[in-house]
Amino acid sequence: MKFSKFILLFFILITSANANTIYNLIKIPNLEIYKSDSINGIKYLKAIKPFQVGVRNDNVTCFNSNNKSIKKKFNLIEKNLNRYNSSFLNKINLKYIVLCENLSVSEISAAGVPNYKKKTLIIDINFNDDYFERVIHHEIFHLINDSYKTIFLDSKWQSINSSNFKYAKCSTCSNRLNLELIDKTEGFLTEYSMSTASEDMAEVFSFLMTDKQKIENKTRNDQILTKKISFIKKNILKIDKNFKF
Repeated sequence: MKFSKFILLFFILITSANANTIYNLIKIPNLEIYKSDSINGIKYLKAIKPFQVGVRNDNVTCFNSNNKSIKKKFNLIEKNLNRYNSSFLNKINLKYIVLCENLSVSEISAAGVPNYKKKTLIIDINFNDDYFERVIHHEIFHLINDSYKTIFLDSKWQSINSSNFKYAKCSTCSNRLNLELIDKTEGFLTEYSMSTASEDMAEVFSFLMTDKQKIENKTRNDQILTKKISFIKKNILKIDKNFKF
């Protein structure tokens, strides 16, 4: 009986130590390791309780998922993240994936929240299945963009658009939210692409990673979209000349 109590106490202490280590690294509480031996070095973490981080007017909230829900989505998540090798992930400052559900930023629902300073991407595992894979790459592009601001300049991107088009001041300032591929693109792949330059870039990148042939077919009659795709490809290759779309 004493030995069993010792084992239980040892397990609790180790779990607590791991949780403290995670918190010290990325400043998100209530997490534990889900998988740490991925082929590209990504550490997958899961929420074991709801958490909230950030300041009052810019806080991130997410809730814990049960193991069954995570397992249902995990292979899909890992498959998409395995598209990026460890060298590229190091260049864009991504090491930790946090899995949770009902993610929100300042009470606005979000599919993912990237933080390149903490090498972290939070993913809502319950986000719409129709767009789930694209969203992973969309959020990764935000990490790329944040890490290489001088390469992906908003001003250069905006110059590709028609001169009479204007983006909103921020993605949450816009009611352009639909993620469905537009039939007649006219320079934009989705309604959400029209919100801000950075969201537009992220949408193009996400389609290149998940449905390249479909959007490249669109370029036959869309010169603006052709230039946008070229811009993304050319500049990603500046970061990693061996990158594969």
